[in-house]
Amino acid sequence: MEEALLGGSLRGRRWDVFVEELKKVSNIAIPMVVVTVSQHLLRVVSMMMIGHLSELSLSGAAIATSLTNVTGFSLLARTGAGKGLDSGMQFGMSSALETLCGQAYGAEEYRKLGIYTNGAIISLLLVCIPISVLWLFVDKFLILIGQDPLISIEAGKYSSWLIAALFPYAILQALIRYLQTQSLILPMLMSSIAALCFHVPLCWALVFKLNLGSGGAAIAIGLSYSFNVLLLCLYVKYSSSCEKTRLCFTKEVLPSTKEFFHLAIPSASMVCLEWWTSEIVILLAGLLPKPQLETSVLSICLLVSSLHYFIPFSIGAGASTRISNELGAGNPEAARMSVLSVTVLGMAEAIVASIILLCSCHVLGYAFSNEKEVVYYLRDMTPLLCLLIATDCIQAVLSGINC
Repeated sequence: MEEALLGGSLRGRRWDVFVEELKKVSNIAIPMVVVTVSQHLLRVVSMMMIGHLSELSLSGAAIATSLTNVTGFSLLARTGAGKGLDSGMQFGMSSALETLCGQAYGAEEYRKLGIYTNGAIISLLLVCIPISVLWLFVDKFLILIGQDPLISIEAGKYSSWLIAALFPYAILQALIRYLQTQSLILPMLMSSIAALCFHVPLCWALVFKLNLGSGGAAIAIGLSYSFNVLLLCLYVKYSSSCEKTRLCFTKEVLPSTKEFFHLAIPSASMVCLEWWTSEIVILLAGLLPKPQLETSVLSICLLVSSLHYFIPFSIGAGASTRISNELGAGNPEAARMSVLSVTVLGMAEAIVASIILLCSCHVLGYAFSNEKEVVYYLRDMTPLLCLLIATDCIQAVLSGINC
């Protein structure tokens, strides 16, 4: 009898510990989910509005998004599963700033954070110049590799206007790393939400009211990134939290760019090899018999998948932080409980996301297009999309645990 009571009491304590650990992981993960999803939603919302113009506009924007991702956005920054809020495993050139600022902050050399961040901003803006030139000739490149001429011209227009988003995006990535190193998550959270709220009506007005089409959607992305940068700059300039690490331009900034490039180039090489393998699939879809339909549907699937990825990524990041904290404190049992809780949380999230997608498969396509053919094709692709999301979820959570 006593053994049964003791066993029940032990199971009760383990359940309490499990629930408590689940809360701690969620407290870390939820803010980062909101930040990353809000930033990514800027481009998703633009694609949704473009899709309601025409199938040609959607397929052109899809091809352009694929090319601009692999030649620009992924080169500057790509978020992967990482080690929590302070030392996440980030790929792309801006990830070099995490190493430099992280070491400086850990060594309490606070002044160097501002120097390194300014150096990174200058370096990233310089990199944006040749990328911009490349984006001006996207249409010619696509025609050269055999893409449909109509889609290529539409993609060229979208890519050209998207240059307006590249430069503020570069500055934004540097500021995010600067704040993340100091665990200043709240300003990133608030600015990301504000930028998204700013973007939705702006994009709608430019696309539909001013009849700027896909170019208006690209301009809206650039203005929204700029608005986000403005909010963060105001916070960095006037907040007492950044008093010790304030951004400053001194003679040490330019020499710091050499140190930044030394770390940034290998990081960018890693993400390019990883991301290009997936984005090139959209380019191959443009060579199929119905290029407008194939590229439109495939881009929507990858767009939904990449948007969802940030949820398990943030769960894995929260788990990694908790596990490293407990192991560092010499509590292997608590670390094991963290692994268990995040695994259950990740599996539950994958199941919920898949159920939602399957239940909404008949209407999901209407969020991106009015074309019946696109809606029906996307409905048929939904089971495969759920499979992709489930495997992504497992990979993202396990990466966080392993890191």
